[in-house]
Amino acid sequence: MSNNANEANTATVTTKQAESPKQAESPKQAESPKQAERPKQAERPKQSETSGPRDTVYIGKKPLMAYVTSALIQLANIPSVTIKARGMSIGRAVDVSQIISRKSENAGYIIGSINLGSESMESQDGRLRNVSTIDIEIKRKN
Repeated sequence: MSNNANEANTATVTTKQAESPKQAESPKQAESPKQAERPKQAERPKQSETSGPRDTVYIGKKPLMAYVTSALIQLANIPSVTIKARGMSIGRAVDVSQIISRKSENAGYIIGSINLGSESMESQDGRLRNVSTIDIEIKRKN
């Protein structure tokens, strides 16, 4: 803790020392670096998020209920969601779909089509390997 406090004090002192030379400079010199920074910020393109609904949940290594919650939130807005996984995450995708369909029976979600497949991928050692994939569609009951 004392090291963190010393670092914070050092950072504060360093900042104050860095500001004092700028104060000694004339106002025109102080403004020129700020003006040079503004075009750099304007040149960077802003990353825009897609505004449309996302109808796919990709399964990875997060906790199981994170995917269940994500899928249920999407199902509240759109009529169907596809759960996609590959490799070792296929079992987790099946678990997510079963939790949604069985634990929330009163909400009225059913499992639609299930597609199994494989993708050819190049491993780190340069070999082509087949990786299994699954797509599970979850829909609202009509």
